[in-house]
Amino acid sequence: MAWLGHLAQCAALALALGTAGVAADQPTGGAAASAPAMPSIALHYGAKPPVDALQAFDIAVVEPDSGFDPRQVATPATAWFAYVSVGEVLEGRPYFKDIPKNWFVGRNDAWNAPVIDQAADGWPAFYVDKVIAPLWARGFRGFFLDTLDSYQLAAKTDAERARQEAGLVRVVRAIKARYPDARLIFNRGFEILPQVHGLAYAVAFESLFRGWNQAQGRYVEVPQADRDWLLAQARTIREQYRLPVVSIDYCPPADRRCARDTARRIRALGITPYVADPGLQTIGIGKIEVLPRRVLVVQERAPGVAIDQSEGVRFVSMPLNYLGYRVEFADTSEDLPEIGPDRYAGVVMYLTGKVTAQPGRFHTWLQARMAQGMPVVFLNDFGTSVTGAVARGFGLKTVRGRVSGPVEVLAKDPMMGFEMPVAPDRNQAEAIQVPDGDGFRSLLRLRSGTLTYDAAAITPWGGYVLGPYAVHESGIGTADSRWVVQPLDFLREALRLPAMPVPDVTTENGRRLLTIHIDGDGFASRAEIPGGGFSGEVLLREIFDRYRLPMTMSVIQGEVSRDGMYPKLSAELEPIARKIFARPYVEVASHTFSHPFEWGRTVPAQPAQPAQGGKAAAGAGDEAYHLNIPGYTMDLKREIGGSIDYINRTLAPAGKPVSLLLWSGDCQPPAEALRLTDQARVFNMNGGDTLITRSNPSWTAIAPLGIHKPGGTFQVFAPNQNENVYTNLWHGPFYGFERVIETFELTDRPYRFKPVNIYYHSYSGTKAASLKALRKVYDYVLAQPLLPLHSTDYVRKVLDWQEMAVAREVADGSAGSDSSAGTQWIVRGDGNLRNLRWSGAGLPDVAAAKGVTGTSPAPGGGVYLHLDGGDARFAVRNAAAPAPATPQLAEASGIVRDWSQRDGVTRFAFSGYFKPFFRLANAGQCRVSVDGKPVAAVRERNTLRVDTAPVTDPNHVRQQVEVRCAG
Repeated sequence: MAWLGHLAQCAALALALGTAGVAADQPTGGAAASAPAMPSIALHYGAKPPVDALQAFDIAVVEPDSGFDPRQVATPATAWFAYVSVGEVLEGRPYFKDIPKNWFVGRNDAWNAPVIDQAADGWPAFYVDKVIAPLWARGFRGFFLDTLDSYQLAAKTDAERARQEAGLVRVVRAIKARYPDARLIFNRGFEILPQVHGLAYAVAFESLFRGWNQAQGRYVEVPQADRDWLLAQARTIREQYRLPVVSIDYCPPADRRCARDTARRIRALGITPYVADPGLQTIGIGKIEVLPRRVLVVQERAPGVAIDQSEGVRFVSMPLNYLGYRVEFADTSEDLPEIGPDRYAGVVMYLTGKVTAQPGRFHTWLQARMAQGMPVVFLNDFGTSVTGAVARGFGLKTVRGRVSGPVEVLAKDPMMGFEMPVAPDRNQAEAIQVPDGDGFRSLLRLRSGTLTYDAAAITPWGGYVLGPYAVHESGIGTADSRWVVQPLDFLREALRLPAMPVPDVTTENGRRLLTIHIDGDGFASRAEIPGGGFSGEVLLREIFDRYRLPMTMSVIQGEVSRDGMYPKLSAELEPIARKIFARPYVEVASHTFSHPFEWGRTVPAQPAQPAQGGKAAAGAGDEAYHLNIPGYTMDLKREIGGSIDYINRTLAPAGKPVSLLLWSGDCQPPAEALRLTDQARVFNMNGGDTLITRSNPSWTAIAPLGIHKPGGTFQVFAPNQNENVYTNLWHGPFYGFERVIETFELTDRPYRFKPVNIYYHSYSGTKAASLKALRKVYDYVLAQPLLPLHSTDYVRKVLDWQEMAVAREVADGSAGSDSSAGTQWIVRGDGNLRNLRWSGAGLPDVAAAKGVTGTSPAPGGGVYLHLDGGDARFAVRNAAAPAPATPQLAEASGIVRDWSQRDGVTRFAFSGYFKPFFRLANAGQCRVSVDGKPVAAVRERNTLRVDTAPVTDPNHVRQQVEVRCAG
């Protein structure tokens, strides 16, 4: 960042050298049309580079001392460049102590950085060895060369300047001599470009329109004369040297309008823009604008309530996930995080009363968020009395009146009364009204006695729904909760969420996903059916081998191994597990060592509580919180790493290790347990309690995708719950699991919230009724248009969903930043999630898209976009316009990758686990070959369907498809 201190100096230098007289905001002699194309670029020098957002850019420049390692991120479409200073060095750099003191010839006082003598003997070799080489070893293949003009702080004569410039040339040539493939972006360095322009990838400069004066600590408008001089330099670079040009400008981080306008003005000149804060600590706006996909949910949990059971997780997260937003949590009792509009789409307050922990601190934080223009939503309570200055701050009118008698509904918006009618409650009346117009709109106006008040409203700063008109809870249990306000409509409008392509984990290639996983409980139980046998034997014979669908099987080590509960049965149980794990369609998982019932318990003497999902423990002492294994004391490492090692060593086939750990009991693991799964290099899943049925038809019974735990760990929830909760905690009726079909249907219509997930325990193989229910469920799913995948495939999708970037590139002169017209959408991830949902105006233009193979209707409106990987780009066309007649993917029960269309030939890779096929639209007259051999196809109504052979691992085994169409 040291170059920022040169702003005043560079302005003076520009005037001394003379200006080119180029008018502001005008293209330089037509160069914009012929300028070399420049990828989108971002610069972020924060301590923790936000990879999820930065991967939207083609190039991301980061501060290497942040600890960022490009080898540890899966961002194939983004090149990571390291920021390196050439002319100056900060004393905190690891190589500072090795620089001879006589190489320091001056100082940049604005940044307190010594200036280095570029002509010093040995400096080029030192720079390559000590600065570039370590970064190259860490995986950086591009470098942003800064402070190329710092020598001017020390060189006062033409001869001195020439000597320093010759040294800079030697440094650049030394870098390229050692690393010919290194891409170098110069920050300025105009004076040496005549000698080394052939070694540059691009040239950047700062402050074409808006700058930052480090010495004065303020933003400045760039004088016209300085801008003219920079534009003259840009013209030479683009027209003579044929290099792209980047301008880095500065706006206040909360002023996104300033950043958008400045980026537009720079882009109009044919120059690649990037506009951010002067410290480059936030995500700026450049050729593209990254849409923030995070929402912070702030709540005040009651003592003893785990975050897993908090209202923010139970109620708020799922609707936000469906709308495309990752949810993070904060508690009013703790320090609230400093967040900004570059990464967060808004804040949702779920408060059940007044904030008690430092309310002044809380409201100061809240006012700061609102001052940034970040939308804020209150559910149930404002956390304080809305009177006086608080009411004025919210723009609300305080009204007088006396509450008495029944409450009358004077007016309500259609979004009120969603899952249950508005039931007015005068005990929570708030004496406030919203003014008419100016962005205010009442959603629920009530009157009691002489008081007329607004219990819910949309406001210019967001919106609110006071209790009990957000979620109505009877206080009896989660099965009695109901949304009073329609959460999708309310959150979308109150948070001012733009139409965007939403990453979606429920579907792929037009077909709803299907996963199957089994918790190991009861593997040692004997079947109560004719023929008997252990439950695992029965399931293998009656279910697994009958259907042969991709599935994930787990065992509890303490049930199966010789050091567990049943050492005398181990010789019989282990071979059964080996036989199951050897099946090609089975994925291997652990269900821990002792099946902890309550993961949060750390003091065994505490009284036991019933576990979520019905797996309660009996008795007291340490054994009350896990299976009663003789001599065992709870040990997280043994539960996770130990059980995984046992399965890999004793039960799993060679080359097929444990890939997943399925949480047990209450499924509320602490952050340390999640960290241990990461350390063991396995994924994790379970928890969430999706229990919606026709007798409990509430969206409050649909769980989110998962939950962030402290330390950056993420727990992936199972898509729905197991037979235990459909059978009254395995007390009967034992056929109750067939009701999971209701859950499948209610999470598909009117909106598809979840994939299909058959989730049960080994003990379902012990009773005739439970086996019959399983067969009914399996037969049902086989009759649906589904795409079977392994559980780890789903987990990878959820993790990819968390980190995906959604960005837009708005064409100059289009209808505005929130309009689809003229917008190119960019969506990037690691390639595991290959489905987007579009519900905005128009239809995606598949024929002109990149990484998009086709579309299909989405429940609830809009379309799904089928992707072939983790890098998609598309625009939207008018829905009334005729669609291009090129082939596109209508549906597939397998995985499609590497889609390309050229000269009338469509090529892609395809494979699937179970009865894979693909169907192409606009392809009735086409011919298909798979791996170079012609194949038969079913043709109907200008579509073409091809069935292929299943493979054990479609993530690595791919069949090459070629489609040739006449004409």
